[in-house]
This record gives sequence, structure tokens and C-alpha cells, in this order.
Amino acid sequence: MRAAGYQALMALFILTPASPSGAANVVVKMATLAPKGSAWHLILLEMGEKWKAASGGSVTLTIYPGMVAGDDADVVRKMRLGTLNAALLTSVGMANIDRSIYSLQVPMMYESYEELDYVLERQSPNLKKEYESRGFVILTWADGGWIHFFTKTPVRTPDDMKPLKLFAWAGDNEAIEIWKAAGFQPVPLPSTEISTALKTGLVNALSTTLKAAVIFQWYTHAKHMTDLQWTALLGAVVISKPAWEKIPAAVRPALLEAAREAGAKMRREIRQSGPKEIEAMTKRGLTVVRLNPEEVAAWRAATEAIYSKIRGSIAPARAFDEAMKYRNEYRKGGSAPPAR
Repeated sequence: MRAAGYQALMALFILTPASPSGAANVVVKMATLAPKGSAWHLILLEMGEKWKAASGGSVTLTIYPGMVAGDDADVVRKMRLGTLNAALLTSVGMANIDRSIYSLQVPMMYESYEELDYVLERQSPNLKKEYESRGFVILTWADGGWIHFFTKTPVRTPDDMKPLKLFAWAGDNEAIEIWKAAGFQPVPLPSTEISTALKTGLVNALSTTLKAAVIFQWYTHAKHMTDLQWTALLGAVVISKPAWEKIPAAVRPALLEAAREAGAKMRREIRQSGPKEIEAMTKRGLTVVRLNPEEVAAWRAATEAIYSKIRGSIAPARAFDEAMKYRNEYRKGGSAPPAR
């Protein structure tokens, strides 16, 4: 009886493949700052379902949302150690791998999404090579929308900002030094401590996106938003090269396509929701500080004055020059690229 049962189990095992793709199961552990249930998180979950279907069940995506794995710096460190495999990173996390991403986040260098898209589309091949040379594969680009200043007192000009204690990402020492050189007062902290810092007065100003201000309720402690498109928050879905290479080569193109679809969906969601986010916040007490042309010009002059410090220090000179070349090319009549 035992022998017969054993033989039956063995026969079942032999006749049942590990997965329809014939590949061994691969679990990809992905982290994101995006909270559970947010648009970003839901889009990643949808991507995971597409990965599972495309791989015949052999690739499973496990997502750790809402900073449970730490901030971006923690996530990158864990990816290098192999305790995490992938992430939706902001530019700060991307810069922990390679700072070339900052060539696309130079303050007030881009005036529209179309302009930014034009530059990124053309710069993307070189950026992907840089990250792959450091052990990471970019699956898709993403952005979080325009960054604005949220402050406890109204800010119209750079001089209004200078007395305020401005949140800065801990560990981004070059950027902190440039903030200081421009006359501002950066307070370096982990992103996980922003809410507490605003509540206690440790900081009274921060630069962030509309979506993040709503999701994390930061605007309830910094009730003035300067209506200035400081820069767009860029990011990407990345996976460590060792984890990517564990996935059978025949399966990767379908997973890559699903990731690109997710990136496009994130961009549409963010870009279309901006006016709604502002409306929702103003109904709950936010004051939007509208700037006149002279005040915008003052910000532009102040930022362009530090471009020489950003080039080579914050953003590698080659990447900075490439981005500037494409931006100027667009302004001379270039057309917007297709969706990435």
C-alpha cells in the first residue's frame, strides 16, 4: 500500500511541470515608498499579475509598500545585499546608485512635461547603460509630478525661503551644500521623519509633489504652497541585475513590456490628477501662493546662478551637458517623443 501510494505521488510529480513556462519559480521582492492602496501601489500590483500570467506562474512579485522596508537609501542598500530585488525608486534612491538622474532634476530647467519627456527619451539609453554598469536594470521610468514648496508661512521669492528650515534628504551631502551656498537652511532628515519634523517645527518648509503632500497629509502642517514648478520628481522601477538574470531570457520581454505599461499608467495618473489634488487641498485649508512674472523671474535667476555648482557636483558634467543640449534642441523646434 505504501509503495503504491509513493509510486502514485511520484507519477503525479513527474507529470506535473513546475510551471507552464517550464521555469523554476522566481520570487521578486519589491519595495516602494508609495503607501498601500495608493495609485502607485495598485499599478504595481497590476503589473505583478501581468508578470505572473506572462511567466506562466513562474515569476511572482511581492510588494512591500509604505516605507516598511525603509526609505530609498535603505532600499538600495538592501537590494545590493540581496534581501530585496527590485523597487520603485525616486530620484533620490536612483542617485544612491548613480547621480546621472539629477541631470533631469535641475531646478527650473524644464518648463513643461513635453520638454522633460523629449530630453528623457533621448537621454534614456545612456542612463540605462550607466545603471546597468552598476548592477541595476531600469524596467521603466516614472515620475511623481512637479515639485512645489510647501511652507508654514507664505513664500513668494527666494528671500522669503531663506529664513525657513527646509527639509533635505539625509545623506545627499552635495545637494545640502548647494542649498547652503544658495543661502537656504537645509535640515537633513530621513524621509520617514518628515511628518514628525513638520509637527514639531524641526522643519517648516519642504519641497514635494502634490500627490505626496496629499497622501502623507504634509500640507496640513505646511499650509502654504508656492505655485512654482520647481522641478519634476523622476524615478524608475528598477531590479538588481542578478535578480533579473534569474528570470529566463524568454520571459523577460513580456515582463519588460508590462513594466513599461505600468510606467505609462503612473505618468498618466500623476499628470491628470494634479489640478484635483490642488482643489482637494485648498478645500481643506491650503493656501496657494500665486506668483507674478517678476517673482518667477527672481526664482529663475537664483537657480540659474547655481547651475555651475550643480554641474559636476550634483549631476555628472557629461549628463548635465547632454540634458541641456536636448532641452535647447527642443526649444528650437524639437517635437515631443512617443510615450516611453
